[in-house]
Amino acid sequence: MGATFSRFVYSAPLVALIIFSYARLSGQAFPALDATFWKYALSGGLAQILATLCVVELFSQRNFAVGITFKKTEALQTGIVGYFVLGEGMSRSGIGALLLGFVGVVILSDPPGRKSGSFWKNILNRAAGLGLLSGVLFAFSAVGYRGATLSLETGDVLLRAGSTLAVVTASQTIAMGLWLILRDPPELLAVARSWRVAGLVGISSMIGSFGWFIAFTLQNAAYVKTLGQIELIFSLAASVLFFQEKITSRELAGIAILMISILMLVLFI
Repeated sequence: MGATFSRFVYSAPLVALIIFSYARLSGQAFPALDATFWKYALSGGLAQILATLCVVELFSQRNFAVGITFKKTEALQTGIVGYFVLGEGMSRSGIGALLLGFVGVVILSDPPGRKSGSFWKNILNRAAGLGLLSGVLFAFSAVGYRGATLSLETGDVLLRAGSTLAVVTASQTIAMGLWLILRDPPELLAVARSWRVAGLVGISSMIGSFGWFIAFTLQNAAYVKTLGQIELIFSLAASVLFFQEKITSRELAGIAILMISILMLVLFI
């Protein structure tokens, strides 16, 4: 909970300051936030909190690079959720890219060190469950954010994306702050004491979130999530360079398939 909270509490004030300054400098008024906006923004924010908790727990089950890859089922699931919630369809090439990416995730779902057992026994484990659950939640989060930005009728892309991000991060900070005050006050002190590392997490999260929200404002959330799998390259590099973790040939094959799906998306969508 503390690790998840630190991602929001150190980024929310920066987001608010940046978007307020941008609105003043660009001479734009903040867009009106109607009931539809709040429905999508708050549901997306809650889903992201729960998904992040799943991912943090997932890191204790698998190594860093493969843990991130489990989360990437969100791309496939975002396409499904986006279709039913927002009515956004996908091209055949886009569906093909998503399905190929899902194959890569299945290849990666076999726990390391297991030498025998049925296919279903190998993939039905705690790590796979956490990864799939985080994928579902991140899918609802992405679609919620896209729905929120699309509901705003005024302002340019940066203002609409930034306003949505400011509301979401502020609500997440308040909700998690109240939870920790009631359930685990010492964790708040731990987050404060770790301000150097946690602050860096918050800043990098803010920069990444701005990119995500701008992309959600411009394009189908499923395509955005599929392209976003490019982070696997950086996750793999972090796993090897910083954590000295070994990556198996099976895991490399799964990641390679996921990267092919990204190239398909870039070339044909």
